[in-house]
Amino acid sequence: MLQSSTQIDLPRYREFCQYLKLKTGIDLSDNKQYLLNSRLKTLVDFYGLKDLNHLISAVISESNSSLCKATLDAMTTNETLWFRDEYPFELLKRELLPKLNKEGKTIRIWSAACSSGQEPYSIAITLDEYKRQSFAYRLDAQIMATDISHTMLEFAARGQYDALAMSRGMSAQRRKLYFDTVSGADKIKPEYAKNIEFRQQNLLDSYWLLGKFDIIFCRNVLIYFDSADKQRVIKQMAQALQPGGILILGAAEAIGSIMPEFEMIKSPIGIYYRKKGG
Repeated sequence: MLQSSTQIDLPRYREFCQYLKLKTGIDLSDNKQYLLNSRLKTLVDFYGLKDLNHLISAVISESNSSLCKATLDAMTTNETLWFRDEYPFELLKRELLPKLNKEGKTIRIWSAACSSGQEPYSIAITLDEYKRQSFAYRLDAQIMATDISHTMLEFAARGQYDALAMSRGMSAQRRKLYFDTVSGADKIKPEYAKNIEFRQQNLLDSYWLLGKFDIIFCRNVLIYFDSADKQRVIKQMAQALQPGGILILGAAEAIGSIMPEFEMIKSPIGIYYRKKGG
């Protein structure tokens, strides 16, 4: 096995950053070389390359489509967990779903940048928990889960997780109720996965094929975009929402006054954004 150097030439690193931003919207600063070292060094050995500089050159030239795909997958894969931050799911269960339930319609929820699937499955579980406690449940809910990484989407669609993944935010009670044991792993029960559709989507591309949504979860994604791309994504999400639709961002993210299409709602449970006009 080749020993790969962890030293990356700064000009080469900046070339890669430009390439990554063009392809994914991710905006890396000059002090993030460690991300390439941690996420790409195994690909150097796997593809028989001399070092990270040679890998970057091969990716930018797009001479090996498999390497390009593996590199983008590695750079866009983020750690996640079940019911991350808790409050978005409490907000969904205690405030948003009761309002939508009164209308008794089919609702569509989008989990953007769903990674390995914990967020859309957490949404599905939250929907069922609300259904169980609701006196008159009238909703028909569909969940769209998207990610830029084909590898992550394939993993997420399987809905099967090892003990380490299940230990990150999944309670024993929910684990028993919503998962089956399959080949030593935990697999989401089919009745809770059936209304989730997984689809590849770059957030910088058009959303019109996805249709309209009542709620969008776009959490812990915008922090990787520069100001212009952040504004572009938020504007497109506004267009993808129904009038009065809800946008839920990550705890450390905010859109401030950059998008007049939204009004910020300060709920006792947490902050979210409502599209004007509903």
